[in-house]
Amino acid sequence: MTIKVILTDIEGTTSAVSFVFDVLFPYARQHLPAFIREHAGEPDVAAQLQAVRIDNAEPDASVDRVIEILLQWIAEDRKATPLKALQGMVWQQGYQAGQLKGHVYPDAVEALKRWHQAGYALYVYSSGSIQAQKLIFGCSEAGDLSGLFSGYFDTTSGPKREEASYRSIASSIGQPAQSILFLSDIVEELDAAQQAGMATCALVRDGGALDGHINVSRFTAIEPSAF
Repeated sequence: MTIKVILTDIEGTTSAVSFVFDVLFPYARQHLPAFIREHAGEPDVAAQLQAVRIDNAEPDASVDRVIEILLQWIAEDRKATPLKALQGMVWQQGYQAGQLKGHVYPDAVEALKRWHQAGYALYVYSSGSIQAQKLIFGCSEAGDLSGLFSGYFDTTSGPKREEASYRSIASSIGQPAQSILFLSDIVEELDAAQQAGMATCALVRDGGALDGHINVSRFTAIEPSAF
């Protein structure tokens, strides 16, 4: 079946892992406590704080205790939806203040623009919140790339290493899984997408190989029509 949709991961795929770990996470760790204390009474923030309490089985935890939990989750790189949502809120302030610029590899920018122009529908699937995804591409070092994408998916669609998540995404996009090409640097994610029926391509920017998938070192080496 002809590829019509390209679904891409972010971390290690379109963007450097170091940007997340060396820039975004430290920024969130530094600014999250003050942000929560200032905005804890706002409905969107309060809802995420309550979700943290429920996830950690501490329904009566104080705001200070919730902050402590969140900082621990950041240290563990926990893929917790309320953490990702709150990080996204903090990062939004940083992007708006000009303190953050999203990193996107030049080869990814070049290929994404070419694919968009060629008529492929582009989507993102990342463990980071949809808000955070939009910020990386909308406030990137290469300018506003948000117009290239038709939609975004995060952990609310399911864990990235489970086949059912990719079936759900294909259903949401409204295309058969066989018409979707998924790009990632994590073999378990690629395996799950492949099991759901998607075509897959592994980004191995630092060399090596991910078994069971076509491997490339740059986006510009990917030709969707070849899948």
